[in-house]
Amino acid sequence: MTDIFLADAPDAVPVLIVDKESLQGWLESADPASRNWVAVNGFEAEAGSALVLPGPDGKAVRVLAGADSPGDMWACGSLPRRLKNGAFRIENDLDAAEATRAATAWGLGCYAFDAYSGSRSRNHASLLWPANADRDAAQAAVEAQAMVRDLINTPANDMGPERLEAAVRELGNRHGAHVSSIVGDDLLAQNYPTVHAVGRAAAVAPRLIDLVWGDEGGPKLTLVGKGVCFDSGGLDLKPPAGMRLMKKDMGGAANMLGLAHTVMSAALPVRLRLMIPAVENSVSGNAMRPMDVIRTRKGLTVEIGNTDAEGRLILCDALAEASGESPDLILDCATLTGAARTALGADLPALFCNDDAAAAALLESCEAEQDPVWRMPLFQPYRKMLSSDVADMNNVSDGPLAGAITAALFLERFIEPGVPWAHVDMMAWNRENRPGRPRGGEAQFIRGAMAMLRRRYAGR
Repeated sequence: MTDIFLADAPDAVPVLIVDKESLQGWLESADPASRNWVAVNGFEAEAGSALVLPGPDGKAVRVLAGADSPGDMWACGSLPRRLKNGAFRIENDLDAAEATRAATAWGLGCYAFDAYSGSRSRNHASLLWPANADRDAAQAAVEAQAMVRDLINTPANDMGPERLEAAVRELGNRHGAHVSSIVGDDLLAQNYPTVHAVGRAAAVAPRLIDLVWGDEGGPKLTLVGKGVCFDSGGLDLKPPAGMRLMKKDMGGAANMLGLAHTVMSAALPVRLRLMIPAVENSVSGNAMRPMDVIRTRKGLTVEIGNTDAEGRLILCDALAEASGESPDLILDCATLTGAARTALGADLPALFCNDDAAAAALLESCEAEQDPVWRMPLFQPYRKMLSSDVADMNNVSDGPLAGAITAALFLERFIEPGVPWAHVDMMAWNRENRPGRPRGGEAQFIRGAMAMLRRRYAGR
């Protein structure tokens, strides 16, 4: 990241972040030429906008960056690409948290997915480190979110279960973690039957990827991510429009891998375990069928009401294993239901949590980090919607209502009583280009979650 952040840049051009109100205050004391330039260009400090103020020689002497508010994290997100080159520094007086977020947004604004298009320019401007920024935290956040984006953006022909496992192993090697996997029919031998059932129809064998890092005596933090590398819907085949973005159905796994990177980079005093069930939900002669009954790792039987509700099936075995260790906290992330997107949209993941204190801490941290989630209820009366005449439960409800809630309730059945658990149902995709957030795969929840984990385990 040496080309993104600079330790020293005497000639760095100042960047002033302004909202509509602070712009007016700045204009009152600005020189006439600057006031005229702002007026002529119609700059009104709209969020994501920017205006370069030239000096007498035509060179930039200041940049005004529009923001929703003075603390808007994404005010600098569009600047690296917009300014293209040169060195810049943030002029505002920022506290440590604001400075770290601003640096993170700048770094993410440099991101481009060009693995398949070498003609795209990677030119971007550089930022002098803000004085109060936590450099290690900002770098880890940028690295993690760029990794998440790359994993999700990579098409399924190059990002199957084997490649996802390789990504986990690469990160594990970097941090000195132990990584193992259970592949193919070994899933049956070691009692992960639902992971096997979902992935057995694909050309690439399903697997459970397991990373362990840290002090065995530390509090156990377990992350679980849905790793459906492509979801055709199985025999309940998706229509073309529904299948189009399904390379992103491993977005939960990508996000949990990103969170694991930030946890290990920060050396949090925990015993970290990351579990990723990685599969493709495909169609072939041995694909699971509607109304099949599958026995899960926990011993509960599940009737398959819909083969396109496969994410909860692969997660349930991993959650049962995770819960059996009685960890201090389990976090799982999944691109699980369209119902969550219908309720909250693409930018606001749904949070379900069985522990009020953990939920409150996550909500507070996510709000502070401008990485929002919204808590939804584990409404127990809806459990009856998952009833089955032939099995302990169905993998889908008997109607179109409360789909995100019933999916979370399904997962909750595999959590042991007393184990704090949070489930995040996310989109993991930007539908449009915004400052620092290009269209395509996206990291959600992990900055907020990391802030909560720092306070929980490192006291800061």
